[in-house]
Amino acid sequence: MDAPIQDPALFEASMYTIKAIAILDNDGERLVAKYYDDSFPTTKEQKAFEKNLFNKTHRANAEIIMLEGMTCVYRSNVDLYFYVIGGSSDNELLLVSVLNCLYDSVSQILRKNVEKKALFEHLDSVFLAVDEIVDGGILMECDSNTVISRIALRGDEVPISEQNFAQVFQSAKDQLKWSLLK
Repeated sequence: MDAPIQDPALFEASMYTIKAIAILDNDGERLVAKYYDDSFPTTKEQKAFEKNLFNKTHRANAEIIMLEGMTCVYRSNVDLYFYVIGGSSDNELLLVSVLNCLYDSVSQILRKNVEKKALFEHLDSVFLAVDEIVDGGILMECDSNTVISRIALRGDEVPISEQNFAQVFQSAKDQLKWSLLK
C-alpha cells in the first residue's frame, strides 16, 4: 500500500512564519495592519480579507480560525480586534504567543486603556511595537516587557503633566539654551 505523496514544502522549517498582523475596530475597519508576504498584494485585497476575517470572527467565541488557507488567531477587547495571521502549516502556539505579546505590549503602551481612542493617541508607539515583534515576517520578540523597554519614551518626551518640577525646569533650561545657541 503506497503512502500519499506529501508536498515537501509543507514540512520545511522557515523563519518566515507571520503573514500579517492587524488591529481592526468594532466595524471591521483597519487601524493597524502589516502584511509580510504577497498573499494579498494590493490594499484592496487586504481590506477585503480583513472584512471577511472580521465577519467570521466578531461574533465567535473561538481564538483561532482557518480562513482562505491561513491560520488566524485573534483576540478582542472593548472596540478593538487583534489578529495574527500565519500559514496553514504554521504552529498555532507560536502565533498565539505573538498575539499575546502584541496585546500585552499595546495594553502597556495604552496604560491598560485598550480602546480605539487611546490607540489613535499612541499610534506611533503601537507601530514601533509591531515592528519590534515581527520584522519582515520573522518573529523577533515575544516578550512584551522587552518590546516595551525597546520603545520606551525618553524622559524629555514624557507629557508635562507627568513630569516633576525638576524635569520641567531642566527641559525649559535646555530649550532656552538651544534657542540662544541658534
